[in-house]
Amino acid sequence: MRKIILSCIGVLFIVMAVLFGKKIENLKKKEKPVSEKVIQTVFTDTIQNEAVTIVIPANGSLVAKRRVRLFSEVQGIFKTGKKLFKVGQTYTKGEALIRIDASEYYASVQASKSNLYNAIVGVMPDLKLDFPDVHPKWQAYLKEFNLERTTPKLPNMTSDKENYFITGRGILSSYYNVKNLEQRLAKYVIRAPFTGILTETLVSEGALVRNGQNLGAFIAPAVFEMEVALAKNYADFLKVGAPVTLYDLEGSKSYLGHVSRINGRIDVETQTLTAFIEVKDSRLKEGMYLEARLNAKEEPHAIEIERGLLQEGQRIFVVRDTVLDVLDVEPVYFSETKVVLKGVPNGTVVLKQPVPGAYAGMVVQPYSSKKRQHHKAVKADQTSK
Repeated sequence: MRKIILSCIGVLFIVMAVLFGKKIENLKKKEKPVSEKVIQTVFTDTIQNEAVTIVIPANGSLVAKRRVRLFSEVQGIFKTGKKLFKVGQTYTKGEALIRIDASEYYASVQASKSNLYNAIVGVMPDLKLDFPDVHPKWQAYLKEFNLERTTPKLPNMTSDKENYFITGRGILSSYYNVKNLEQRLAKYVIRAPFTGILTETLVSEGALVRNGQNLGAFIAPAVFEMEVALAKNYADFLKVGAPVTLYDLEGSKSYLGHVSRINGRIDVETQTLTAFIEVKDSRLKEGMYLEARLNAKEEPHAIEIERGLLQEGQRIFVVRDTVLDVLDVEPVYFSETKVVLKGVPNGTVVLKQPVPGAYAGMVVQPYSSKKRQHHKAVKADQTSK
């Protein structure tokens, strides 16, 4: 009897141990939360192919189209004039920029002119006797001769005898010597080649100016040019006369210009093509740094999207019935932020902004659809109330 009772107690302990073990096992088990399926909301755009203008960005500094460096061809003291030779001073065409003291040289010119005059006077009696028919024109020349004015041109010689006679008396050589001296005398005054303004001065009144010395810079502040270097791939796009829009660094002001010149040679080292943009505006100054946008050409039946939307393998994501798919495209032009594509059919729905982790087959919900669903839900809620 005692053995039976002990056996029953043992079985009871075993059953209780098994039940207690299962209870502990159930307590250790944790319920896995059911993950809610999240549908990514995306911004989309419906494609409509059209002619896309390819715009080439460039930048550079303005330089006056008419710009000259001032150099002296003679030596002397810089004389004070009506206007100070200072930066910012304006001059009209033909007005004296610099006057160099030429008193000593002027005296030598006058002496040479006097010698010429005396030589002609000395042959007048012989001309009257031997060439009475040409004597009147030489007499008229002497009356016209004035030492204070530019030496007049010698009379035309109508015969070989007259030519030999005048040349033999040294009159021709004296005349051309005087004209040469007068040409050099004119270089003691540097005149404005056009209406403009001084932008650089390297001498001042009273200074000794030497032959070949750089005196400054003079520009016409009306028309400017900007030199830009473009990749050789754009060589076929650029055309002389193409319109160009220029912007300042802040982007607050714009100026309209055009391509005035294109270099016919590509730089060997940089493989770039140089183009010159001409612009005319009273607000512009030489040295201003501007950004240019050149309208190179129009690409027909194309679209322009953000460069980040183009995937590897020349593909883009499209939305087909709330599911992402990929479409092969043909890029025709890349800029810093945009890309021009061909091969996208009209009506195709493409992503407007990049989606992190996007892949083909991903379920998405266009933003416009989600917005419509939200409006429907709000309207239904208001109706039920």
